[in-house]
Amino acid sequence: MDAEALFRLNGTVRRDPGVEQWLSSDDPLRQLARIWFQRMRDCGEDVRETLGDGHPMACVEDAAFGYVDAFKAHVNVGFFRGAALPDPAGLLEGTGKRMRHVKLRWGKPGDEAALAELITAAHADIRAKLATEKDGV
Repeated sequence: MDAEALFRLNGTVRRDPGVEQWLSSDDPLRQLARIWFQRMRDCGEDVRETLGDGHPMACVEDAAFGYVDAFKAHVNVGFFRGAALPDPAGLLEGTGKRMRHVKLRWGKPGDEAALAELITAAHADIRAKLATEKDGV
């Protein structure tokens, strides 16, 4: 897969009951993840979702743009094309060709505005990439 390739998922739907079940946990870290996944959902009517690798993933059509996952001590808010996103606040972590994530810890304030901008940018990026594919460019 080249650096420009999209990560595609089968079975994306407007609202996935499995995603809702994952997000409805009483675990405080999953509740933190819920806030940021809802931001992904709020990007537009074109957002679809699915559970992938056991955690919620947000897509446009079948092309993934973001995910959340809760670990023992932190939450990752991740972006499948994160390496292509502008990150003036320096929130993104990771060194792979494509993916980047923001690590959040319960009770530690983060730059919420900058993270919200990353989510918006990731959604816009995947929409633009899909449009380019459809135009054959």
